[in-house]
Amino acid sequence: MAIKVGIYGAAGYTGIELAQLLAAHPEAEICFLTSESSAGKTLQELWPLAPAFPLSPSIDAPLEAADCIFLCLPHTQSAPRAAQALAQGIRVIDLSADLRIDDPAEYARWYKVAHPAPELLPVPYGLPELGRDLLVDASVIATPGCYATATLLGLAPLVREGLIAPHTPIIVDAKSGVTGAGRTPKVNTLFAEVQGDFSPYNIGRSHRHIAEIEQVLEADGLAPGGLIFSPHLLPTDRGILATIYVQTSEPEAAQAALREAYADESLVEVLPPGQLATLRHVVRTPKAVLSMTAVNGILIVVSVLDNLLKGAASQAVQNFNLMWGLPETMGLIPTQVPQETL
Repeated sequence: MAIKVGIYGAAGYTGIELAQLLAAHPEAEICFLTSESSAGKTLQELWPLAPAFPLSPSIDAPLEAADCIFLCLPHTQSAPRAAQALAQGIRVIDLSADLRIDDPAEYARWYKVAHPAPELLPVPYGLPELGRDLLVDASVIATPGCYATATLLGLAPLVREGLIAPHTPIIVDAKSGVTGAGRTPKVNTLFAEVQGDFSPYNIGRSHRHIAEIEQVLEADGLAPGGLIFSPHLLPTDRGILATIYVQTSEPEAAQAALREAYADESLVEVLPPGQLATLRHVVRTPKAVLSMTAVNGILIVVSVLDNLLKGAASQAVQNFNLMWGLPETMGLIPTQVPQETL
């Protein structure tokens, strides 16, 4: 019997991708999609290759019909909806920031607003390659941010093995395609503003994803405050490329640690020596790809993924599969999203 799923916020870029994946998933059945701005339309009217499911306002969504809901909502809006669903025995996969940070005070510090449902915290953090055991049969999962996923995949094995030189900065120079900013129109993401330009934003220690990145790494033994994170807006539609610089006295061991960490993973690949990861390795696929270069005591890790898939929708489906005891890559491999979609 199919697992009935609903998606709140289905008209955004992530929601559209998620709806397409779930519509083709052999064990999922979509029972509702919501959108406040596009209610009364079908998803196909918004995106021609998307499934022709109707969009309703969230107040009209038949929550009780779902076994599991996906929340593609802005922060502060997801947590109350998650609490409502969990109270009715409905499982939750949240793609917002609301459930990623364990400490409500830290959430308030980074998001400048009180946490809307602190009683829910903490919940399992849904980056399967770094901790899938906590996700199996979970009632609620927080799907990581796109920048956080790319960064943690490149750093966590090194931190866990103690291979980063103590008291040295970790520098993450990251770039994202424009869909990372969401579908709501903004002047700085208009085509005429982005095309032909390449711009940094929130550099240093300002970007909100630092909170969840450091939460994971500090649990693995990293001293707090050492992450320098500089994101940039690429003049492309999608994809994330994070170039990570760490100091290490054991470059061979560090490279071996990354290779071993992902040797048996279906959705994370470490390239052979001499090859460099690029967006073309991953865009419109559910995979992340890493490459490594050692020079003068510094290991340079390049981590790439599709921000709408491994950075959001396909990772949420990975989490869904683990939550329900299904094969982790069900509905994802073989999956190559057609070039004509987002």
